[in-house]
Formats: sequence, C-alpha cells, structure tokens
Amino acid sequence: MKVKWTMLGMVVFFLLSVVMTCCFIWQYRMPKMKKEMDVKEATTEEMCPHFPEPVPLKHPITSLRAALEKIDALLRSSVDTTKLPAISAIVVLNDSILWNGNFGKKNISDPSSPAPDEYTMYRIASVSKIFPTLMLYKLWEDGLVESLDDPLEKYMDNFAIKNPLGENSGTASSSVRTLGNRSPGLTLRRMASQLSGLPRRLRSTNLLWSGNTKAALKLLQDDVLVADPGTKCHYSNVAFSLLANILAQKVTGSDFESWVSDNILERLSMDDTGFNLTPNVQRRMAVGVYSNGQPAPLYNLGWYRPAGQMFSTAADMAKLMMTLLGGYGGTLLHQDTLNTMLTPVFRCHSNYFSNATGTPWEINEQFNYDVVRKDGDLDGYAATLSLVPRLKLGLVVLMAGVRPADQDLVSQAYSYLIPAVESAFRDAQQTLRPPPNPAPYVGFFTYRNITFYEIKVDSDRVLIMQQFGPHVDTAVPAKYRTIQLDYLQDRVFRVVFQSPYPCKLKVNSASVSLEAQDRQLFNFYPFNKKGLFQLSTAVTVTEGDFQFSLESVKALGALMTGDDSSAEQALRLIEAKTAALCSHPALPEDFKPLCLRKDAGASLARLVFMATRYDSCEICEYPACTGC
Repeated sequence: MKVKWTMLGMVVFFLLSVVMTCCFIWQYRMPKMKKEMDVKEATTEEMCPHFPEPVPLKHPITSLRAALEKIDALLRSSVDTTKLPAISAIVVLNDSILWNGNFGKKNISDPSSPAPDEYTMYRIASVSKIFPTLMLYKLWEDGLVESLDDPLEKYMDNFAIKNPLGENSGTASSSVRTLGNRSPGLTLRRMASQLSGLPRRLRSTNLLWSGNTKAALKLLQDDVLVADPGTKCHYSNVAFSLLANILAQKVTGSDFESWVSDNILERLSMDDTGFNLTPNVQRRMAVGVYSNGQPAPLYNLGWYRPAGQMFSTAADMAKLMMTLLGGYGGTLLHQDTLNTMLTPVFRCHSNYFSNATGTPWEINEQFNYDVVRKDGDLDGYAATLSLVPRLKLGLVVLMAGVRPADQDLVSQAYSYLIPAVESAFRDAQQTLRPPPNPAPYVGFFTYRNITFYEIKVDSDRVLIMQQFGPHVDTAVPAKYRTIQLDYLQDRVFRVVFQSPYPCKLKVNSASVSLEAQDRQLFNFYPFNKKGLFQLSTAVTVTEGDFQFSLESVKALGALMTGDDSSAEQALRLIEAKTAALCSHPALPEDFKPLCLRKDAGASLARLVFMATRYDSCEICEYPACTGC
C-alpha cells in the first residue's frame, strides 16, 4: 500500500513538473511571439497611391452602377407624402452627368401632379452663398480686388463694430489687429468662410428686413462681434450680404444680382437660376411644405437676398458643379483659382456642424477625402451642393419639404459613391501621352552629372526612362528603377509609376517616398540650337585623334557582354581578334575609321574596358571623357 502511494505521489509530481515547465516556456515565448508579430506587421507594405488620379472611364462599370442604384433606392425611400414630397438629384463626374434621379410629385396637393424632373425649380436657400463667393474670386482673379485678405474697411471706411474679444477692446474697425506684421482681422476671405465673427443676423431684424447696406452698417456700429475674426467658425448671413453688396457697389459699380446674372448665370447658361420669384417661376417650382404638410409661402428676402434668395434646378446646379470641378465653362475661373476656392480655410471647434470651413463651404471627411458642401434650408425647401474635388465628383440634392432629421442623405450617398468611384479609377488603365516626336528625347541624359538615365521608346511611343551608371542602387527593385514619362507639353513630362507601388521603399538604412516622386514634373533643358542636352551627343570619349559619343562606346562594350574571361584576358582577346571585331555587323559606324589603323586593337580594348567598367570610369570622372 505504501508503494502504491509512493508511486502515485511520483506521478503527480511528474505531471506538476510538466505543467510548470510548459507554463515557463509559454511565458518565455510570449514576448518573442509578440515581437515576431510586430515585425510581421512592420514589414507589411503600405501601397500607393492613396488617391488615384481621375482618368476617363469606360462605362458601364459594375461597382459604380451598383452604387448609383443604392443612391436611387435611398432617395426614393426618403420621399414622404407629408413632409418631403419631392426630390431631384444629379451626380456629376468631371464634365459629365453620371446619374439623374427625380422622386415624388411636384405638388402633393394635386393628384394629377407629375413627378419632378431635372428642370423643376426649387429654392436653394443658403446654397445662394456660393455666388457672392464666386464674385469675390472673379474680382480677385481679374485684379479688381487686390487680395482675398484685404480688410473690409478698404472698401467701406465707415465700417465699425464692437470687439471686446480682440486685443484692443471697444469699438473697432476691421483692421483692429493690423499692429505690427499681423494680418487684419475682418478680411474678405474670412467673411466668405464663416470666420468673420459677425452676428448671424443684424440686431432686431429677420430675413425679410428691407433695409439697405447703409442702414446695416449703422446697426452694426452698436452691435458686437460674436468671436474675434479668424478664431472661431460662426455662421453669419450678415457677412455674405455685406460682402456681396459692398463688392458690387464699391468695386463693380453695379448691383449684386445684375452682376451675378451677367457674369455667372449667363456665362454658364444657367437659364433656370435667378433671384426673382415671378409667376412663371412659381408655376415651374416644386411646392415646398412644412413638416405638417402645409404649403410654405414663397416670400422674398430683403437685404439678406445674397445669402439665401435664389432658386435653381438640378440641371443648372450640375453645370455649376462641373464648373467648380474645372470641367465646364472653363472661362469663368482659372484652375488655380478654383483650387484656392475649394481648399479648407480653418478647422472648426467640436460643437460646430462641420469639421472645417471654406469659402463658403462646410467641409467634412469621408474615406480620407474632403467632402466640400454647402447646405441650405428655408421654409418648405432644403438643398445641398457637394463636391469631392480629388475625385472630380459632385452631388446635388434639391428637396421640396423638410430635410430628414434621422439621416444625412448626402453623406449616406457618398458612402456608396466614393468607394465605387475610387475603385473605378484604380482599376482603369491609365493612358499615357507620347511626345509628338520622340526622337530628340531618346538617348542618355544626366542630372547634375550625378545620376544618369537612358530613355527609350515603348511600343506605344511613350518614353521609358531607366537609371544606369555607377550610382545605381541594386537594392532598389528593377521595376522601380524604370519609370514612364507622360507628355504634357514641349520638353515637359510627368513621372508615372505603375500602380500600385509601395508608398515608401526601403533602401538599405533609408526610406524613399515613391508617392512623393509619382506624378512629379520632369523637364528637359535645351543647351544648344540642335535640341536637348543628351549624353550621347554632349559627352564624348577621346581615343588618340578620335572622338566617340558615349552611346557608341556603350554599344561597343555591349558586344563583349557575357564574356566569362577576366578583364586582362578580354583585352588580349580584343587585340588578337581586331579584324573580327571590326567586321562585326553590330559595330557602330563611328569605329570604322579607327579600325583602319594598325593599333586599332589596343584602342578598342581601352574603349571596351571603359564602357564595361563603370566603377573605374564613372563616366565623367574618366580622363578620356569630355563635355560634362
């Protein structure tokens, strides 16, 4: 019995030892496993480009069609016979309409009312604020406004308002902060980007107030800024009405509505957009309603008309979107001006209804893209014009009724649309443009005599550039040492890497950003009347009384490629078989006169040695090389 208990104790002890040993090994292995996981994660390459380039697409595209069908279903299901009876929407991509949808009835009170269409008119409310902003940028581009950051008092010297939040308290003009080198406080750009600090409305007024700009300035003198200009996002109808009227009166010598009609609406053929709610306009409008289904009155705004009076159609808003994306009516604003207009100006505080503000945009981010939008809501109507500039994508939604409170239709639509368009651009085959005449570009080139490139022509006549010479880092994969050149204009190309590619390429102990180099401009500089500075013509190799282009010397060296003999043996072999080398059909014509000399073998041997031994020659450092 004693033996049995002893045996049992030994078994238990053994099992316990095994368990403890396993626990020890497990504890020992845990950090190592984590380290291995970290290493594995670190070695996972992040692929680029992050944002694909908008290129022409070949339709139909299945994923894009599916996204548009989801948007159709979303807006169709949002129609409510009581509080949202009509919706019209259009999606644009660069300079074309991608999709058009119209839902509900123009007049829910009329059983025979037809559905709206892209030419049905809606009030666009605060989307009207885009037009004072376009006016500002147009006057700036034309040189009539010196700077977007001009102080307001430059155009209205009697402007004043209390600013207890500024550095100098008390009544202040717009240049309250012009001390030293600091910029003025209340500038034109800040007025157009909800950063003016001006109150939402003038004291004791509503949107129907029928005063004029002189009366508005008088009311402001006894009013107070809501925020120090440029420090906080604050919505202001006053800022846009003041901006529009002052620019019109002081800069153009006209009235705002006439200027917009002549310089924007007429130029873009926006024939169904305007300010005045004439009987004909009212007959073409979708009937707006309140949340209880009661029709909303079509009243005219007073002095606040520039901030919210306008009406339009989905078709006209599509023209405006394509213009802002640079694809329609290209004579309105230059591309760099449009880029400035669509750039975020200021990141807003957390309580504001958008992440950032622009001129005149509310800007939020979806899928790492800035969605630039302007919303408008006025009795019985709601509207949103939105853009994704990086994708050349736009969406307008016009509503007769109350905007749904339970979901943001525009954000939901983009949750379908952005991934589909991005995927379509990534999958599209990019078409590169060849130069009209590739001949001047073919050959060997140098950048500051440090790096050297050979340029060839592929089967599509597009230029291919490959680095060669002593400074080539073999740690860089060959596919990333060969790049394509997209022709833009005379001697100017754009560097293009084949997508996808690693965002950062590890080269020895350093990291090279391929994303930073992709799409960079590449310029060929002319050095003489004959054209471009090519190594094949500018760099010559002297051998006795002869001079040869580097391209010919490289071709001579190529005849010896693959020879397994040592350098000394190769030199002796060339000298011994000069006749065979000189009669070789691939020998460049440049060497025929040299072959007639008695010492041709020694000369050819020296040239081959130079061409095949870059570590000794290093091209321009070789004594025989000139022209660098």
